[in-house]
Amino acid sequence: MGIGVLIAALTWGQPAQAAESHPLLTVDLLRQRLAAPVQREGRPTLDLRNYTIDLRADSALTDSFYRLLSSGLQRPATAPTLDLSYAVVQGDLDLQRLGQREPLYGNNLSPLLSEAGQAQLKRDRTRLLQLNRLSQSLLIQGQNSSQQIYVFKAPLVAVQTRFTGAVQGGDTFFLGRVLASGAVFDQGLSVAGARFNRAVDFSGADFRQGVQAKGSLFFETTRFDQGQFRSGANFQGAEFKANANFSRAVLAGETNFSRAQWQGVADFARTTWQSTAFFMRSYFARALFFTEARFDGPLVLRQTRFGEPVNLRNVMLGSEIDLGDALFPPSAYLNVAGMEFSLEQTQILGTPGKIGRVFSVPQLAGNETLLRNLERNFRRLEQISDANYIAYTAERLRLKAWQQRLLGTNINTAPVAALVRVGFTEAQAMAVVQQRQTQPFIGIEGVLGVAGVDLAAYVKVRDRIFALNAFPLTRRLTLALQWLWLGGLVVLSRYGTSFGLTFGLGLVAIPTFALMFWLVDRYRRRRMPPILPPLAEGLWLGGGCAVLLGLGLNALRSADYPLLALGFLSVLLVPVPALLIGLVLKQGRYHDLMDESYFVEDGSLRQLRLLIARLPVIPKFPFFRDRYTYLLLDRRWNWLNYLDFSINNWLKFGFNDIRLRDQHVPGLITALVWYQWGLGLLYTALLLWTLSRTIPGLNLLIYF
Repeated sequence: MGIGVLIAALTWGQPAQAAESHPLLTVDLLRQRLAAPVQREGRPTLDLRNYTIDLRADSALTDSFYRLLSSGLQRPATAPTLDLSYAVVQGDLDLQRLGQREPLYGNNLSPLLSEAGQAQLKRDRTRLLQLNRLSQSLLIQGQNSSQQIYVFKAPLVAVQTRFTGAVQGGDTFFLGRVLASGAVFDQGLSVAGARFNRAVDFSGADFRQGVQAKGSLFFETTRFDQGQFRSGANFQGAEFKANANFSRAVLAGETNFSRAQWQGVADFARTTWQSTAFFMRSYFARALFFTEARFDGPLVLRQTRFGEPVNLRNVMLGSEIDLGDALFPPSAYLNVAGMEFSLEQTQILGTPGKIGRVFSVPQLAGNETLLRNLERNFRRLEQISDANYIAYTAERLRLKAWQQRLLGTNINTAPVAALVRVGFTEAQAMAVVQQRQTQPFIGIEGVLGVAGVDLAAYVKVRDRIFALNAFPLTRRLTLALQWLWLGGLVVLSRYGTSFGLTFGLGLVAIPTFALMFWLVDRYRRRRMPPILPPLAEGLWLGGGCAVLLGLGLNALRSADYPLLALGFLSVLLVPVPALLIGLVLKQGRYHDLMDESYFVEDGSLRQLRLLIARLPVIPKFPFFRDRYTYLLLDRRWNWLNYLDFSINNWLKFGFNDIRLRDQHVPGLITALVWYQWGLGLLYTALLLWTLSRTIPGLNLLIYF
């Protein structure tokens, strides 16, 4: 019995309380509010807060509501703000009926509009007229667009208002701001073709049915942050002239932002997308943020243009992201640091040969798995150049991390003075020293927990510090050798991803050594009379080598750091040979066979030969001496022999087998020949490794 009484009391109490908190709006109350608007923020306001507004078809209020409000909101003076906050609107709300009808293509603008409003409306009409003419000229059947537009002059406030029916505002020009934060739309919102002249705020709104905003224009800041889109949204062709904020929104249904124009920053940070998100053929003039967003369905960005970087930090991808034919200017890229996706369930699609170059992460630490998965994703799609570029990016970041350890400051061992030199203030440096005495730093991010070290200070020093408990000299030397080796691979071949760059190295090295061999063989200054090459021979050889050098140097321009690549190659090609040649010239050449060439050639048929197992000096057996004859120095084509020998010695094949003789030859010249032969072995290995990474079939066989 007692339980029944309690249930009855609760049942009766709730409607009574609801009725008290939301009294029913009547025609008389509406007239009173219109006759005596309140002042808020220096503007008259029609206060309809906390009312229950019955606009259903059979309600006695409906016709009077639209008739009285439409005349009250279009006063010649400043239009009052319509405040529906905390109200319950039953039935459909048609905002068009509260606006003033204007012809779409007419020339007579309403005298009720301000100059700014008239100018904006005129620009809008001109734009729509141009689109209509374009569709007619292309014989395209246009959409059934309205030939008139409705001007809603008053600001609209609907904070935490509940709309039980549909809200219609299509083809409406809202001159004032629209504030509907926390509002609930049970039957959806339709503002297709609407124009919002002032700021729009739907933050925290709950859209329980679809949102239709196709072709709408937002001229000032737009907020949909923390919104709940339970049945999808359609913003196709919408234009956002200022910043748009959708952060922390939940989009349960299919969301369409195709062909949307974003002139300001587009913020979708921490959003949850439970279905497909379409951004096809959209344009983002400013930055796009998807930071920490979660995509359970596909993210489609095909043919989208980006003007600034796209932030995908810590994004979770569930299905796929499609970036096919997306356009990235040099200043735009994808920041994917911390991005997570399943290699088995997720595909990352993009234009072959281009998409791999737009992925960017600031450091290798914490992103090794991501880069490895990106590389494997593109290898599965047989986009070898994209996979190779991701691998190159990973090794370049590894090189940067090693360089930071070699040249940076260890925050676990550095004194206060060293910490000050890298950018800490003295107080911050002392705090770092005090902190590490209690607990050594595991990573450089640990300095953010030190008192007085803020994010700005961390950003200032992060590239010049590292954190290790101990870094002995032997470990430092080992790391230095690894850094040199990896640096050579990165600079000279982009870590085996650029065959053109690698081939260009050979085009530079072969003529360089050919000139050296020609010099030591043909210029013998200490013998009287001196043995000098003819001028024509020097010109022919110089011209041929110049052509090859030009082609090689042009290929080196494809390197990310052309001057560094040229410097690295010069270190390998110049110092040791220059030293050997200098010593040869200093010692002179007083020995037998001074009138004969140091080089001999196979006397059999001249042909292209593979000389993989060939040594640069002929063995000391009579059989070989019978086969090989000295180069004929009086032939006009003799200069080609030095190029041929350089190719033989560098690539292990050539048009004839030319070697260094085994008798009466200075040991320094032999050392020069063997030096090129050793570099040629390394180059051949580098060339084959690069080919294995760039030939699709061979690449998949070896690296997948």
